[in-house]
Amino acid sequence: MGIQNTLRALSDPIRREILTLLKKGEMTAGDIAERFDVTFASISRHLSILKEADLIRDRRDGKFIYYQLNASVLEEILWWISDLKGE
Repeated sequence: MGIQNTLRALSDPIRREILTLLKKGEMTAGDIAERFDVTFASISRHLSILKEADLIRDRRDGKFIYYQLNASVLEEILWWISDLKGE
């Protein structure tokens, strides 16, 4: 995925908060949705955008899908920003 998709995904405060939650460990969509005052469909869309940007990954366990942070993409962005700054 390109940096444009990543920055678009990071532009939304709910998506940034989802990433913060996943920093603590994997969670189901239902666990994530409980933390927000928005519809489950909205959370599902946010998760989709984060997944498209490769910021999160998912795994199925029975009827549940668990989401986890993909830190490698964030590391690439930090490297790019540091390089841009000349550090």
